[in-house]
Amino acid sequence: MSTPPVSAPLHLGKSSALPASPEEAVLDYVPNPRPGTLYLVRFASPEFTSLCPVTGAPDFAHLVIDYVPGDSIVESKSLKLFLGSFRNHNGFHEDVTVGIGQRLFDEMKPRWLRIGGYWYPRGGIPIDVFWQSGAAPEGLWLPDQGVAAYRGRG
Repeated sequence: MSTPPVSAPLHLGKSSALPASPEEAVLDYVPNPRPGTLYLVRFASPEFTSLCPVTGAPDFAHLVIDYVPGDSIVESKSLKLFLGSFRNHNGFHEDVTVGIGQRLFDEMKPRWLRIGGYWYPRGGIPIDVFWQSGAAPEGLWLPDQGVAAYRGRG
């Protein structure tokens, strides 16, 4: 396993504009403060937005990202900017959800990662998309993602 890119954060403690696209977004990674310890990190983005690639209408989701750090962790401000860059991005729910998970996994190189994309209805049908990098590490406490089946997601 190669070492993830760890350098001085570009965004932390600085003013940063929202990237125009996910491709332009730079994710910052910092050293894991507890290397060798099995623990779970969770990020929830209950107001995630992207655009329908066919109509251009906004799509809304509640994203939950869980990962077990390897040598690095993702810096939260850069993750917020990356997720915000999808506001003007056209993509199907499946591509957006899996793409976010795969980019984080490929760049950060965590021991394990999963993402749940709980999308609000389009055409009257909620679409939920799930991806994980493999089996969760043995002994990991893995709580439920806590997003109810669609009933207004309330």
